[in-house]
Amino acid sequence: MGARLLEGGPIADRIKAELKPRIAALAATKPPRLVALLAGDNPGAKYYAKSQQKDCEELGIGYELQELDAEITQDDMLGVIAGLNGCPTTTGIILLVPVPKHLDARALQAAIAPEKDVDGVNPANLGRVVQGDRTLAPCTAQAAVTMVEEAGIEVKGAEIVMVGHSEIVGKPTALLLLEQLATVTVCHIGTRDTAAHCRAADVAIVATGVPGLVKPDWIKPGALVVDVGINRVKGEDGKTKMVGDVDPGAAEVAGILTPVPGGVGAVTAALLMKNTVAAAELQA
Repeated sequence: MGARLLEGGPIADRIKAELKPRIAALAATKPPRLVALLAGDNPGAKYYAKSQQKDCEELGIGYELQELDAEITQDDMLGVIAGLNGCPTTTGIILLVPVPKHLDARALQAAIAPEKDVDGVNPANLGRVVQGDRTLAPCTAQAAVTMVEEAGIEVKGAEIVMVGHSEIVGKPTALLLLEQLATVTVCHIGTRDTAAHCRAADVAIVATGVPGLVKPDWIKPGALVVDVGINRVKGEDGKTKMVGDVDPGAAEVAGILTPVPGGVGAVTAALLMKNTVAAAELQA
């Protein structure tokens, strides 16, 4: 008997439905308006922008994509961000990554006003995660935690392994779960035996960007596995397909598994909309 799939679509739909009255309440004071910045011509970032625009249009949130020259300087990028920080009708700003190599993405993200930082990457918002504040926390980290909660897992006291320690997924996810009194182990490239840690975990959350990294024999029978990975690889037929960081065979061992696609990604997109509304509310 295979794992139960925890689909992200219904969760995302519920999140969006809960946002509609909040958006209506803001109409007279501070209508949400998201501006995305894209430097260069990265296909993945453009695809993400189209998805953002679709979600915004569905909910009645204003959206603008500013496409900037790939050769734009760091100072000019900072100037664009400063202008949006001071723009009263712009309530949310997101920097689409990756940026061209000559730009310092971390410095650009830090320049976004914390109250307009819908991606949760400004150091001030990352710092609030330490206190368990999810108001403008990184969207993917919020999504991973949401999947754990939606699975019906008792987070308090659970043994949870976070495989991956990035600033926008691994670290904030671990901190948010620690706030709920889970026992969290974070595994990364320096971990000596990640498989052993995973086998002892009630919940395994995987966000590494390595297709199929976590094998079926790494999974504790009956565990919840949250696959955050989104990797585009070529199948045997030569066509590109999307796969996660967890080997598909894990479905025969896990109790609950989030699919790729259709799992964490859908919830992440909805939570970007939630952060966009929350940012407007803070400014109102």
